[in-house]
Amino acid sequence: MEPNSAQAEIERLKSQIAAIEARIAQQAPAEWPPRDYYTTYHVLAGMVLGLFGALASLLFNVIGAAMVGRHPLELIRVYLTFPLGEGALKLESGFALAAGCCLYLATGMILGVPFHLVFSKYLTKSSGFARFIVATLLALAIWIINFYAVIGWIQPLLIGGRWILERVPMYVAISTHLVFGWTMLLMDQWGHFVPYRVSTPESRT
Repeated sequence: MEPNSAQAEIERLKSQIAAIEARIAQQAPAEWPPRDYYTTYHVLAGMVLGLFGALASLLFNVIGAAMVGRHPLELIRVYLTFPLGEGALKLESGFALAAGCCLYLATGMILGVPFHLVFSKYLTKSSGFARFIVATLLALAIWIINFYAVIGWIQPLLIGGRWILERVPMYVAISTHLVFGWTMLLMDQWGHFVPYRVSTPESRT
């Protein structure tokens, strides 16, 4: 084979090798465990923790309402005035109240995401007191936004009434959100990301 032909063949083989390596790199699995912040995991963890936070705050309201002689799901009935109007206040049982409980829990799952993202990304090395303060402030911020930046003007605009603001006492609204935030704080350690590692003979020695 002449030198020029051999050199051309080498260059052709090099280009083929480069193309094969590029295809392999595209098909290679993502690095595990992730080196950076694992956002997808923490979003899902926040939803799960938010569900438990909502359960705790709902149970708090059920017990509190029963203690003062109100309907156990009084809070759910008031919240259901958003889509159903004043008629929701007369609900005693049935599908509507069950659906209202599910919506309450779903809302907790959504609100649990920013809570957990803040704790897992910025407060992993903070003291317990600092985390408690942040959880309290976040809970109060969500209360203000929910009641006065969203519900306070959307419900009158769409439904024609202000039943949520009028029938939920401020101390009930604040305590409900605080129970949610403090539950998220207590359970936050369950949302820490611990990557699975395959056990090898070297790791067992």
